Amino acid sequence: MQAGLLNILLAFMEGLALILSPCILPILPIILAGSIEGSKKRPLGIIVGFIITFALFTFFSRKLVLYTGVDLEWIRHISYALLIMFGIIMISTYLTEKLNMAAQRLTNIGSDIKFVNNAEGGFISGILFGGLVGIIWTPCAGPILAAVIVQTVIQQTSLNSFLTVLSFGIGAAVPMLLIAWFGRSIMNQFHFFKTHTVMIRKIIGIIIITAVVYMVYAERFPSTSSQTAVVFSNQDKVINPVEYPYPAPAIENIAAWINSKPLMLNQLKGNVVLIDFWTYSCINCIRTLPYLKDWYAKYHDKGLVIIGIHAPEFEFEKNLDNVKNAVQKNGILYPVALDNHFTTWQNYANRYWPAHYLIDKTGKVVYRHFGEGEYDVTENNIRYLLGLNKMRLPSIESDVVPDYQTPETYLGSARADRFISPLRVMEGISSDYTYPTELPLHGWALQGRWRIGLDRVTSAKANASVEIRFNASTVFVVMGSVAGHPIQVKILLDGKPINSISVDKHQLYEALRFEKPTTGVLQLIANDPGLEVYTFTFG
Repeated sequence: MQAGLLNILLAFMEGLALILSPCILPILPIILAGSIEGSKKRPLGIIVGFIITFALFTFFSRKLVLYTGVDLEWIRHISYALLIMFGIIMISTYLTEKLNMAAQRLTNIGSDIKFVNNAEGGFISGILFGGLVGIIWTPCAGPILAAVIVQTVIQQTSLNSFLTVLSFGIGAAVPMLLIAWFGRSIMNQFHFFKTHTVMIRKIIGIIIITAVVYMVYAERFPSTSSQTAVVFSNQDKVINPVEYPYPAPAIENIAAWINSKPLMLNQLKGNVVLIDFWTYSCINCIRTLPYLKDWYAKYHDKGLVIIGIHAPEFEFEKNLDNVKNAVQKNGILYPVALDNHFTTWQNYANRYWPAHYLIDKTGKVVYRHFGEGEYDVTENNIRYLLGLNKMRLPSIESDVVPDYQTPETYLGSARADRFISPLRVMEGISSDYTYPTELPLHGWALQGRWRIGLDRVTSAKANASVEIRFNASTVFVVMGSVAGHPIQVKILLDGKPINSISVDKHQLYEALRFEKPTTGVLQLIANDPGLEVYTFTFG
């Protein structure tokens, strides 16, 4: 219960901080423009409509993906287009007049309904306006899409999760309400704004379009400054600490423990604890394991406790035997806890695989890192907290993922990005798919009979195949067999057979490896029905 309340509070603070994010830039001028006209209740109605629509749209987005097979990437692109269209309308006097005439007709139709505050536009009309803004804006916000993905993985729609989403929306709406309320007052008080309304409207339209263009550019060409490898010598302090250290949330509702009896953090005070959120089919997590194992070997007898919190991304990763095999295969000696219900994940308000939380001897989280890299920083902080920083460390370069590399690609309907096929995704139905005439870089497609599920595709007939055009040095595939026997999978590169894999377990398989980054088309052909393919990952 306490963890739930904490998540709700953190969601509100994250929403409030969204005022600093580019994703909110196109919305603020729209909110201001919509608040200028109408009654004094209209700004409040706009914010209420925005919050309600945002919360409902986000909360039920998983169901939307599940039952319609719609691609959230396309929804975001449509949202960008609508925002730009809105900006163009505001710039054009002719289009603005046409829009006002259409709105006036709708107002006249509803003028006899008493709870619609007449033609000047009141609270109810504000709700309708804010609701439309919420629908357009929600898919544009990166943090929102991340929350949708996590909700898809956790696969739950509880009152607590809805309140968390609602709290985020309220936090995001607070700055909007202030801008709408005080912006309206300021513009009504100054004569300049009253006499230059057309110019101001056009300026707002230009701001909206500029903000959307900036968002698209930032998305397409993200800054790599955060990936720059930085080497630190030994520092007598915690590097990149959390701004306000906080008591470490509990590890609870664990399905099983490996390599240890059940552990509680309050029993580990006096030790330095590293919490590692991971899952065994995640290539990014696997690449962090050599560092974790090295730290455990060097510092365990000096007071370091590492706990791997295994949070499954796929259903088969909840199986205890599968995780035990992965732990043994990877040579992991430290304790591993199966967080199959995502309770500990939610306690930490975590959103990433892998994620590291470093806890000092008093039981407070003092450092966090998400994703790969920053290994030298993490080890420096471990040593500092253990009081070992009198020795020098060898410098370790952080891994930098090149921006040309094909991103991790999911094959289920929930995250079927870059799926290229003449036939759209048919959720839960065995269907015959064909390859497109041309496959773009990072795109993937199916051929033959497949059944597409939420987080995987399953071959429904012999010789069904999947292909992807990639750019990477190594290609990994998460696969498994539900046929009750090993399935032979032929591997083709650019149409030429090069190898085969016997798939009998649900795990990560290496398909291709090159000495340097290579572009090509990988094709996998299953000789039997029952092959499950979950995701492609690249290195």
